[in-house]
Amino acid sequence: MPAPQVKSKWRPRLALIVYSVLLSIMALPIISIIWFRTIDSTASLTTTTEAGALLGVLLVTLGVAYVLSRNITGPINALISRSDEIARGGRAAIQPLDSYGTNEIATLSQSFLDLASKLVDRNEYVRSFAAHVSHELKSPLTSIRGAAELMRDDDDEQPMTKEERQRFLDNIIADSKRLDLLLARLRELAYAEIPIPADQSTADDVCNMLRDRFPHHVIGLSGQPGIRFALPIEAAAVVFGNLAENAFQNGATRVDIEAQADVQIVRILVADNGNGILQANRERIFQPFFSTRRQDGGTGMGLEIARTMLAPHGGDITLQDTGDQGAVFLVTAQRS
Repeated sequence: MPAPQVKSKWRPRLALIVYSVLLSIMALPIISIIWFRTIDSTASLTTTTEAGALLGVLLVTLGVAYVLSRNITGPINALISRSDEIARGGRAAIQPLDSYGTNEIATLSQSFLDLASKLVDRNEYVRSFAAHVSHELKSPLTSIRGAAELMRDDDDEQPMTKEERQRFLDNIIADSKRLDLLLARLRELAYAEIPIPADQSTADDVCNMLRDRFPHHVIGLSGQPGIRFALPIEAAAVVFGNLAENAFQNGATRVDIEAQADVQIVRILVADNGNGILQANRERIFQPFFSTRRQDGGTGMGLEIARTMLAPHGGDITLQDTGDQGAVFLVTAQRS
């Protein structure tokens, strides 16, 4: 969608407004003096002293107008130029201005630089993510096409055995399931990027949701289960559902949820008794598409989606150090 365009019409420059206002203010006493001298026939219009004083006032006014213009319009014009440079050059052009003039313009400039940095980060993330998605989708599609071509080329001279045909069909089904899982993760990520209304959840809500979703596993609950935190139940279902799914796919038989809260923050520990996370992988688990279960259909997107879901609500997710005894994640959210 094209960017909205500012309606084209004549608008005065800020410098013109500054000069006009100050000169108008200075003109008021001059007009008053001239008017009173005009109606007083016994007095001359101006004396040499008054003329010098008025000239001095004019010079001071022009000096004040110049200082105001330089300290306001100069940094604003520099910020406009920097915006154009960032639009053309990306991250390399995100640099502070040489001069800010006033505290308000300095604050505006910092907010602009922060926004520009976030937008560039987002653009780079989307570019990288698109490349990863293309690669992840290409592998199962290539496998499906290869199996289908082999089955299509099957002929009477070199007939395919029943076992070979079954293996190719199993591969097609497995790759189709992987594609379906990738698309489901992409839908979750797209949902995470859409602003959603503020809502609340509790650890009780999360526990009940997990018990319904994983009826054959044990879901424990302790701490302060009734404390409300700022996360819609739909987002909570994705965040904690991904954590529980990862746990059960890594050999866990139970997941324990413990909620604790202070004045502003709710901390929710999600612990499992599964195989744990190897020390060598701890720094990589939040990287998009990193998975130790790729051969079993793992997408490596679950934790990144969970973090993306939490961020708009002031929350975060981190891995706690527990050695090799299962995995423990700390989910933080704003208290409601």
